[in-house]
Amino acid sequence: MPDLARIASHFCIGGEYQRAERVRSGHINEGHAAWFRTPGGEARRYLLQRINHHVFSSPERLMENMEAVTAHLRAKLKATGGDPDREALTLVRTVDGGVLHRTRSGEYWRVTLFIEGASSHEQAAGPGQVRSAGRAFGRFLALLSDFPVEQLHETIPGFHHTPGRVEALRDAVRRDVAGRARAARAEIAFVEDRAATTAELLDLLEAGRLPRRVTHNDTKLDNVLIDDETGEGICVIDLDTVMPGLAAYDFGDAVRSMANTAAEDERDLDRVSLDLEAYEQLAAGYSEGAGGFLTPGEIDSLTTGARLMTLECGIRFLTDHLDGDRYFRIGRVGQNLDRCRTQFKLVHEMESRRAEMVRIVDRYRPR
Repeated sequence: MPDLARIASHFCIGGEYQRAERVRSGHINEGHAAWFRTPGGEARRYLLQRINHHVFSSPERLMENMEAVTAHLRAKLKATGGDPDREALTLVRTVDGGVLHRTRSGEYWRVTLFIEGASSHEQAAGPGQVRSAGRAFGRFLALLSDFPVEQLHETIPGFHHTPGRVEALRDAVRRDVAGRARAARAEIAFVEDRAATTAELLDLLEAGRLPRRVTHNDTKLDNVLIDDETGEGICVIDLDTVMPGLAAYDFGDAVRSMANTAAEDERDLDRVSLDLEAYEQLAAGYSEGAGGFLTPGEIDSLTTGARLMTLECGIRFLTDHLDGDRYFRIGRVGQNLDRCRTQFKLVHEMESRRAEMVRIVDRYRPR
């Protein structure tokens, strides 16, 4: 356990450190919920996060994005009668006025106010929760529709450049540093069979048929806080990958993570399938949250986004497996390969059920 009291002393928390516990913080960063006692005796909780600077090579730029986006969200919420402290993240400043603390050992830490009475979930409790999460991500896109996208840094260059992910995989296959390529021949062939289709969204962007948006780029269910009482998605969290992107990226990644009938690392692929009910709830919720903001071309691209983001994520898992599991945190050997296989099973189902997926999206097209 890091010395959280010492780290917290560099932030304007205004209370005495009491205790902390490790919290689930995705595959990349490390998070701790810490309790502090204010001078008035009130207990208050904060989230202390260590940024993985091996993945995010410029934590300073990441935090510039996060600071600008949260300020914009909070202003929009305040202007429309929302609750900025509950519906947006609250960054806690350092004692020298910044939002990022670098330790002597070279670690990077940030602090946000812990949002009470809301929880993140790895698996949806039902269709309503999926729809609520989709609505939260659609609303996130709409609230940032007037944010100057050109002001954002790319925190991970080429993050959703799917052809680039294919090239990275090919490089990993050539190097084969962990000696795993031979056992993954079927998965490598799966990617090569589809490599020619991976530039579809980028081609539409280049042709001016899709607008560049401020997007979240990691729209998993557990990146939405769900109100414990109402079941409504109230706050989108984990803003490390907020940068210029496409609406199809966010919708597609949500489908990839929430319309899977099994766990992300399920070993029994017979349990992995595309949940069309969850897909419909996402389409409905995303449309409701965006509030008619999406262009006809963007709506046309959503089904393609689902397939490409699922394929891309599988490629990333496979690449990391071949590279020796350096990017995604694992709990067992072979976990990234299992994650890859579940994604590719979903891609196969999306290809065979594309017509149904298109019809579902069309039901929620603004009239």
